[in-house]
Amino acid sequence: MKNYINNNTGILIRIDDVCENMNWDLMSKLESLFDNHSIKPVLGVIPNNRDEDFLSFPRNDNFWDQVRKWQDKGWEIVQHGDTHIYDRLCSKKSDYFEYGGGSEFFGHPLDVQEKRIKNGLEKFKREKINIRSFFAPNQTYDENTFIALKNCGINEVIDGYGLMPYTEKNVKFIPQLFEKVVLLPFGIQSTKLHLHIWDENDYKKFENFIKINSKKIITYDQALNKINNSFLYKIIRYFMSKILKLKRMRLDKVSGYKIKNI
Repeated sequence: MKNYINNNTGILIRIDDVCENMNWDLMSKLESLFDNHSIKPVLGVIPNNRDEDFLSFPRNDNFWDQVRKWQDKGWEIVQHGDTHIYDRLCSKKSDYFEYGGGSEFFGHPLDVQEKRIKNGLEKFKREKINIRSFFAPNQTYDENTFIALKNCGINEVIDGYGLMPYTEKNVKFIPQLFEKVVLLPFGIQSTKLHLHIWDENDYKKFENFIKINSKKIITYDQALNKINNSFLYKIIRYFMSKILKLKRMRLDKVSGYKIKNI
C-alpha cells in the first residue's frame, strides 16, 4: 500500500498566461529554480495575446525564441486559448466545470471555437512549437469546446476534477483542483500559477515548497501515464467535484470581468 501511494502521488507545475508581456524577472527566477531541481513544468502559452491586463508588463521581443528554448529543455508547451480576451460571461453551473466568470470559449458556436483554436495552433506552427494539449482561460468550457479541440487534433486538457488523470468524452484530463499550490497526500494533479499577481513573497513561498517537495514534482508525460478510469476513481471524482463546486459557489466569479465584443 505504501508503494502504491508513493507511486501515485505527485504534482505537475503549470504556469498560466505565458506571453510576450509578463513578469520576466519572476519568470527568470523560476527558470533557475526549475533547472536547479531538474523540474520540467507546463507552460500555458497565449499564442496571440490581446489581454490588456498583461500588456502593462515588460515585453520580450525575443519571446518565441525563448519558448523554443524552453521546448528544447523538455518543458511542455500548452495552448492557453488564443487571445485571452473574455467576450462571454458564464454564470455558475453553466460552464462545463461550473467555474463561472469570463470566458473566451464558453457560449460560442462550434465553428467560432474551432476557428480560435486553429488560429492559435497556426501561430504555434509558424513558430515551430509542438502542441498536443490545451487549457482554456479561466477554465471555462462547454460541450462544443471539447468537440472543437478534437476536430483540431487535440485530446489532452489540463483541467478537471479527481484524484487521478482520467478520460472523458475521449479527452484525457489532468485535474487542476486548487487556486493555491497544494500537494495532496495522495493523487496526481496540476498547479495553477499566475505570475502577474505574484510578488517577491509569493515567489519565496513557492521556492520553499519546491525545496521541500521537489521529489514529488512530475512531468507532463508522467501525469498522463497515471490515467485511471476505474469505477472507484470515478466515484471519488464525482464527490470531489461536488465539494469543490460548492466551495466555488461562495466566490463571486461572475462580477468584475471585462467582457469585450470582438
